Formats: sequence, structure tokens, C-alpha cells
Amino acid sequence: MSSPPVATATHAPRTTQPTANVERLKGLLKQTLRISVGDGRIFIGTFAGTDKQLNILLINADEYRRGPDAGPDGPEGRYVGQIMVPWRLIVCVELRTDSQPAQRYRDSDDESMYT
Repeated sequence: MSSPPVATATHAPRTTQPTANVERLKGLLKQTLRISVGDGRIFIGTFAGTDKQLNILLINADEYRRGPDAGPDGPEGRYVGQIMVPWRLIVCVELRTDSQPAQRYRDSDDESMYT
């Protein structure tokens, strides 16, 4: 018995250059991001990518809670590993670097990470 042939897909070469925003997004890969969502949670992890809907994938991520869910000793983090954060829930994205203060990206008309 022989196994069925395996189809291999070949990608057509890119005919256009990536836009400046795509290059900027690529520059964030493997960087530490802090993502705040509408319900008060904060995720801190390594940016691994995004999808067409602009959901953000973090790896080695920790989750922190603010507000009444934070607990009596303040916000305690818990390791969540890999997480996909839906773009519609995101309030703020911050880039964490050692040499400069955090850069904030908000979803607004004036200042957006993807425009």
C-alpha cells in the first residue's frame, strides 16, 4: 500500500513591498507588550504575531487583575502562557523597553498602531 501524494503549496513571490506599518509591526516581534483590556485585566508577554482581525498573540504571558478582582494584596499575576487577545477588547497596548519609557498605542483616530 502506498500513501496518497502530499500536496505542497508554493507561495507566489511578493510583488509589492510591505508598507511602513507592516514593517513597524514586524519590529515589535519578540518585544514585551503590556495589553490592557476593557474589564481591567492586563496581559504582559512577548509579542508573537497577529491575525487578519488584528487579534494579538502573546507568548510567555502573565495576567494581572485591577479593581475589585485584584485581591486584598493588590494585583497578583498568574502565568497564562500563550494567549490570543481579541482586538475588540483591547483598550491600550504598551511597548516595554529597558532604555526608554513605555510607548502607548491606543485605538483612536489620532494615534493608532495600525494606521
